[in-house]
Amino acid sequence: MTASLRKLGSSDLEVFPLSLGGNVFGWTADEAQSFAVLDAYAAAGGNFIDTADSYSAWVEGNVGGESETVIGKWLKARGNRADIVIATKVSQHPDFQGLTAANIKAAADASLRRLGTDHIDLYYTHFDKPEVPVEEIIGALDDLVKAGKVRHIAASNISAERLEASLAFSDREGLARYVALQPHYNLVSRDTYEGDLQNLAEREGLAAVPYYALASGFLTGKYRADTAVESPRAQGAGRYLETERGRRALAALDAVAQAHEAPVATVALAWLAAQPTVTSPIASARTLEQLPALLGVAELRLTDKELASLTAASA
Repeated sequence: MTASLRKLGSSDLEVFPLSLGGNVFGWTADEAQSFAVLDAYAAAGGNFIDTADSYSAWVEGNVGGESETVIGKWLKARGNRADIVIATKVSQHPDFQGLTAANIKAAADASLRRLGTDHIDLYYTHFDKPEVPVEEIIGALDDLVKAGKVRHIAASNISAERLEASLAFSDREGLARYVALQPHYNLVSRDTYEGDLQNLAEREGLAAVPYYALASGFLTGKYRADTAVESPRAQGAGRYLETERGRRALAALDAVAQAHEAPVATVALAWLAAQPTVTSPIASARTLEQLPALLGVAELRLTDKELASLTAASA
């Protein structure tokens, strides 16, 4: 696969059109499975891996940081750190809750240790904490950039108002500035991002890197009204089947997928990748078999008519 890399906002990072989600590493994918998926992704030209310090603290027996640890072991084993763009996040690890300056810096050091690297390429605030002034958050992130521990900063799960205030403070004080935004955004979850956030990202030159790009697996097409699927995500995906919007979107996806002889998941990702500001949707693969449908977004181009049909169906 010879997909062109995409520039990430105003940064100097160039990334593959699919960001590989690391939430499954150390959770539903053990170390061997994770290495196999990471190897195949890199072999296809993939270079953009997304994780968080809290993955996967929700699993009994885990403490958080399992995903970073697996990725760090893989980077060391393959000796390819210089070829990979690593994105991770702060605010949700059980031992590093929140976005105070002290917590941000301590959490970053812990992430660096688990990843086995001296720098994080893209460091997100995972969930904004409105009780912490944006000045404190940006100041701490800027210190990390100045120290060489972080190359670029980004935000996830943040309001347009707080994002705008953060960018204004960075500009006013000449500090590190968010280059990317990670919103919850996909074909059947459009309301949170489209509108103020999307307009702000476009105006300020931020790259969108959407999570839940496949709506907890619903947009793979494997969840149907008459089909039972054994998966930790089945309940989350199944709720979309209960909505008129979800059923319309799935029917439209089926039609476009059939026309291209492509997997439904590839079409859903291609729609997302074609939206204003979107640089690289995030999707995760637990097994090698799940990966080709995700990688297909790098090559599938939908017509304007197809994009419009999907947009209308999911309105």
